[in-house]
Amino acid sequence: MIFPTLASQLAYRYPPFRQELLQVLGTSPDVGRESLCSQMEKLIIGPLKVARISTLIIIDALDECKDEEPASAILSILSRYVEKVPNVKFFITGRPEPRILSGFRLVALKSITEVLRLHDIDHSSVDDDIRLFLRTRLSQVAKTRSDHDLPEQWPSSADIDIVSREAAGSFIYASTVVRFVESDNHLPPAERLSLIISLAQHTIEGGKSSIDTLYTKVLEQAFCNVRAEDKEFYHRLRSVMGSILLLSNPLPMKMIPDLLKVPNISPTLDSLRPLFLVPGKEADPVRPLHNTLTNFLTDRGRCRDERFFVNPSVHHREILFSCLGLMKEGLRRNICDLDDYVPLSKVEDLSDRRKTHVGDVLEYACRFWTRHLLEIPSIGHDTEEVHDAIDEFFTTRFLYWIEVLSLMGNLDDGVHSINNVHKWYTLVSC
Repeated sequence: MIFPTLASQLAYRYPPFRQELLQVLGTSPDVGRESLCSQMEKLIIGPLKVARISTLIIIDALDECKDEEPASAILSILSRYVEKVPNVKFFITGRPEPRILSGFRLVALKSITEVLRLHDIDHSSVDDDIRLFLRTRLSQVAKTRSDHDLPEQWPSSADIDIVSREAAGSFIYASTVVRFVESDNHLPPAERLSLIISLAQHTIEGGKSSIDTLYTKVLEQAFCNVRAEDKEFYHRLRSVMGSILLLSNPLPMKMIPDLLKVPNISPTLDSLRPLFLVPGKEADPVRPLHNTLTNFLTDRGRCRDERFFVNPSVHHREILFSCLGLMKEGLRRNICDLDDYVPLSKVEDLSDRRKTHVGDVLEYACRFWTRHLLEIPSIGHDTEEVHDAIDEFFTTRFLYWIEVLSLMGNLDDGVHSINNVHKWYTLVSC
């Protein structure tokens, strides 16, 4: 969705671009399903050339845009077209992963690219920025939290220096500290900041990374009123966090209980606000604050508290069976109650019918269930249970599944899904 997203944002900002884009969509309404090259040419390059816009396009965290190419697919496509829009500059950030480095080494990009490595920036400059960020945001907390009697000089310069030193140039550390301090569960802001300050010495003595220690402390504090022996609560907590971290496509917040078959998760998410971006609207998805949180929670070597460790293979299996259960319950013949033999192009209210009769959760299950299958170990005591569930699905729900994919315009996902099942069965039989 990267090129449709950029096109949408450019159209919103520049009326001449919008006029050209509307003409493209009029002649190619399904361009969003075409190849990335075709999307780039029709949605971005063509309208930019005609509108003659001078602008800066920022693509942040390119490393989070996953593909299977040896060099980044996005950078490869940019290398083909970037010289056709000389009045446009691209500012791209990302971790130095091999495929991104390979992308920037492409001949067409190498000569017109300027590389800025964050670790080459003067550390004192970064530390000054983090101190300013901490001082500004925590001072705002002191002003807005009038329900607590905070000292006039809070936070102190010494406290700011300690947190800044612990951040070690990481803005995500500083941001997480602020979100933790300003949250209103259990402890007042001053005590929360004191907890963070006390972590500094323990981090040095224990040899743990600062961000791991911080994430652990935030989680411990969030659920300090829940007994460690309450296995049912922590299982549900891990299921909620696992669904947020491991879903192939984020679901609206209100849909997660439907996927997991659990009751209201709002209280749990309220406690997780320092670590997750919890939206104000239930129709929007929940997301981890940063990729480092996903890396921490899914790594047993880093997240050593079993209450919070999200085992990917366990929770991918859990999501797989949730998807299969949803399809078993929800799929049926002519699910949208269409007239016999009517072409989908003639159904004017198809989108509304899909929303009413299919819904986001069942659509997710139909599109992505086999991606979770591939993440389940092919060797284990429960392999036979997975095999039986898949066999039951293909025996009783296959045609209904194809029908829903057709209604969604995602029949190609069916092909990929069957290939994924074949791949998993091949691994099991090895």
